[in-house]
Amino acid sequence: MSGPLLDVKNLSVAFGGKLVVDSINFALAKGETLAIVGESGSGKSVSALAILRLLQYPPASHPTGEILFKGQDLLKAGERELRGVRGRDIAMIFQEPMTSLNPLHTVEKQIGEVLELHQGLKGAAARAQIVDLLNKVGIRDASSRLSDYPHQLSGGQRQRVMIAMALANKPDILIADEPTTALDVTVQAQILKLLKDLQAEFGMALILITHDLGIVRRMADRVCVMQRGKIVEVALTADIFTKPQHDYTKMLLAAEPKGRPPVSQRDAAVILETQNLKVWYPIKRGFFKKTVGYVKAVDGLSLSLREGQTLALVGESGSGKTTTGLAIMRLIASEGAITFNGRRLEGLRAKAMRPLRKDMQVVFQDPYGSLSPRMSVLQIVEEGLEIQNPTMAAKQRRVRVGEALSEVGLDPANMDRYPHEFSGGQRQRIAIARALALQPKFIMLDEPTSALDMSVQAQVVDLLRALQERHGLSYLFISHDLKVVRALANDVIVLRNGKVEERGTAAEIFNAPKADYTKALLAAALNLKADEKVVAQ
Repeated sequence: MSGPLLDVKNLSVAFGGKLVVDSINFALAKGETLAIVGESGSGKSVSALAILRLLQYPPASHPTGEILFKGQDLLKAGERELRGVRGRDIAMIFQEPMTSLNPLHTVEKQIGEVLELHQGLKGAAARAQIVDLLNKVGIRDASSRLSDYPHQLSGGQRQRVMIAMALANKPDILIADEPTTALDVTVQAQILKLLKDLQAEFGMALILITHDLGIVRRMADRVCVMQRGKIVEVALTADIFTKPQHDYTKMLLAAEPKGRPPVSQRDAAVILETQNLKVWYPIKRGFFKKTVGYVKAVDGLSLSLREGQTLALVGESGSGKTTTGLAIMRLIASEGAITFNGRRLEGLRAKAMRPLRKDMQVVFQDPYGSLSPRMSVLQIVEEGLEIQNPTMAAKQRRVRVGEALSEVGLDPANMDRYPHEFSGGQRQRIAIARALALQPKFIMLDEPTSALDMSVQAQVVDLLRALQERHGLSYLFISHDLKVVRALANDVIVLRNGKVEERGTAAEIFNAPKADYTKALLAAALNLKADEKVVAQ
């Protein structure tokens, strides 16, 4: 076949008359990796879904364009023809494997459906091929995982199952939509290496949709940069990074979180301390549910946090980071001493904890899930004020909410709007405003930037630093993104399997890590060789 494998010409996509992708053009050659990058709302995922005509809820229209796959225009293909292409010739890995996999079907059934639909394989023949696919994507002891359901798999394992489904029919093109966004750095590195190896083995072309330019640099041959539904620049990857032409591309390249955390006073008062903190979950077996062991999510962790300081907890998924934070906030049961602002917290009941929560606030990972869609921004931010200060008049609360929104860079005039009317970065600012409204001394930040674009990440990091300097806040910062940690944290604790693997100042951890595990984390996160030195900014 001469010419490109896929040729998208003058493609436009509209929803209800509103144009969201405007006359884009790109081509993909056999075996090539093309990255499509841009901020949320730029049209990346919509463009990819349009290739397979998956934009049906709500239905999309295509005012202009052609999508030529091996010379066939998919925009003119019937549903029967499209079913033959989807999953067989062009396959897709979706962004969130937990919602993309059916929670009611086993791993075997979900991969088996793809084999049955396109190859007619069933029974033992299908099972043998499923095991082979799971082995290829790195699922250990694959034959024993066939009867597992998605909730029984880790995030990395779920993503590997999605890749196995996509590769089942050895497609010509694989579309990967943010394939590593929800994964920690070491699993990200494993998934990217896996995609590269499988691409070489099958001779596939790859369309990689991402906002992570580190992944683009590592994976792509060429790059399309999208802004507001248009492709503003197309170039070889090396040229994008060394001589970008468009101002938007330059902005994206400069958007990585930078700077240093505020200087921490080493003689400042300790505001939070734990001694031998434990969170163990019993493993029960048999008819009488006898306890036969424990999952040691947090196993004897001691830490201290000073006023005005940021302490980061880092590690892979399942290392105990978030569990530690929830235990400190007394949102889950734990053993061991927890001291906040001079007061012991362990053993306190919910009623006794309530007055203390004014000074202890949380910003959760997902700004989409942590804000009630049925409440206005005013109601969301003022809820804590109503509970902690019931005598405060409604007018006073509204003034306080306006002040909190202004502090995080939002217009108080929009406080009567609802979360769905804001972008992801704006929603995270609302979550921060909710925490600030009570004027706390301590905020637990649980992966507050992981769901955000690079440029928005940088804005949120700058905001958190500015608020810390202005109010003397103490942060417990939970993250697997070491680039963000480097820009925000004074001290770092590296967790693995619920235990401290290494601890020290941020400069010590980044410049001279001692533990092999820490070196591996840094190598995966910062795209370095394991023995290469990292210079802390």
